[in-house]
Amino acid sequence: MKSIIINSILVVLVLLSACQKADFADAYPDPSKVATTSIERQFTGILNAGVDYVVPNYRNYFVTLRITLNPWTQSIGWINTPNQYVPGSSGVEDVWFNYYDVLAQYREFQKVWNATDATKQEDLKIFNMAAAIFLYGETERMVDLFGEIPFFDAGLLSTNNGDYNNSYAPFDQGDAIYAFMLDELKSIADQMKTLSVGTGFQASFKAQDIINNGNLDLWRRYANSLRLRMLTRVSASSEFSSRAGSEIAEIIGNPTDYPVVENNGQNIMIDVYDINTPINSKGFQQGINSSGWDGDDAPQKMINFLKDSQDPRLRILFEPGTEAGGEYVGLDPLLTGNEQQALVNGGQIAYYNRTTTSQNQYFPGVIINAAEVSFLKAEYYVKGGNDALAQAAYETGIRQSIEFYMSVNAGSDDQVAAAAPPTEEEITATLASDPVNWSNATTSDARMALIAYQKWVHFNIIQPYQNWAELRRLDVPQLQFWVDNSSTQTNPPVRWSIPGNEITYNAANYQAISGTDKLDRKLFWDVK
Repeated sequence: MKSIIINSILVVLVLLSACQKADFADAYPDPSKVATTSIERQFTGILNAGVDYVVPNYRNYFVTLRITLNPWTQSIGWINTPNQYVPGSSGVEDVWFNYYDVLAQYREFQKVWNATDATKQEDLKIFNMAAAIFLYGETERMVDLFGEIPFFDAGLLSTNNGDYNNSYAPFDQGDAIYAFMLDELKSIADQMKTLSVGTGFQASFKAQDIINNGNLDLWRRYANSLRLRMLTRVSASSEFSSRAGSEIAEIIGNPTDYPVVENNGQNIMIDVYDINTPINSKGFQQGINSSGWDGDDAPQKMINFLKDSQDPRLRILFEPGTEAGGEYVGLDPLLTGNEQQALVNGGQIAYYNRTTTSQNQYFPGVIINAAEVSFLKAEYYVKGGNDALAQAAYETGIRQSIEFYMSVNAGSDDQVAAAAPPTEEEITATLASDPVNWSNATTSDARMALIAYQKWVHFNIIQPYQNWAELRRLDVPQLQFWVDNSSTQTNPPVRWSIPGNEITYNAANYQAISGTDKLDRKLFWDVK
């Protein structure tokens, strides 16, 4: 917690000038040289603090994801090595510190907000709503990784006037945090139904909003799509099952009151407009394709699934190995490390398409997109026994996923030849293929498995945190892993451990949850 407090000091006075996304670089002064803030600027400070874990970034992919979530979801192939199922301390601490930077910015926003008169608060209400929406999405990710985190009383050093002793925060239970956020998001969604923003304040919001460019409709869709994701995540938990069922039905059944992301034009993303500003994906290449540190090798199971279903995403997401004669070959996770290394060194293993991913400096930071929402709808309809609507949402999600990745590929600045656009005939053939065909699934479990496979393909390395959460929740696909008998952690864990720095400096509060801080202890929503 000392590290959280120190980081809070560093970020709490970050003051941010009005900006369009493309003007981002010129808009942010040196934090050490400014001393006042505002609601508008502090709002962008919150978003800015989280950018590196939204837009593809070197440290997120190389230090964290390359050795944790991406191999554990078999979104990549990797060389088996001892101790590979224990989360690396540096990568875990990176995620932890970044989140508490975001939270500290949010607490400073709250401090400024609470000191503002009621009339101005009403004028700037959209800033308060949007700040909370973004924070809750970031907090969901943290709870899904760690289970229990300091939240309700965390990040308050500035609010507490620098009083360290009163700023060490206890750990809060994940289910309590989820319940609070769902309550707040429901309230925000209801308020947004009648929200009106004056012209001048709308212009200010647009200038500060690096996610949706001030589009209020997209913020409504963001809030409700996040609710849909979170409610689905906890839907099997006895504590949330009734609430999840009723609120999901309310959202899906009332698109006017509770709109969600419906198409790729409504995707919630941080777009890259100018790679010469701080918002860019230049770090993506070294993050997954650093020389000698393969983080983009293709996984066998995903490659075989895409081949068997004749899926055009095979060529959009991957390229054949340099010596594979045009054949897509994925890395077998059950081979020995030496056997795997020989295949990789021999150029036999496919890798992620460079134009789409690693060399695409314009790759957007995906928060929520249309395909994810369609698959959430499909799951809801399956549970409700509405087969026709479930199939429609499922097939729509596949089409949206193909469209999204093709658009990203086509918009790349890379010099490698772009993938050929998929034809309608190809997509129809994919939907009719044995691994994908809805008609082949005759039970609810089988239909849920179809949806889970498509989520897995769609999330891949682009939404890795959502991918790992859904894989743990649904237990589909069933993945086989090399058993690491050299370690006490012989297979992938089901959560991350609290970072050592936090354990050291927040020792008294950590003791209260130390018994549940185990890599093999499932989270409250992981009940299968």
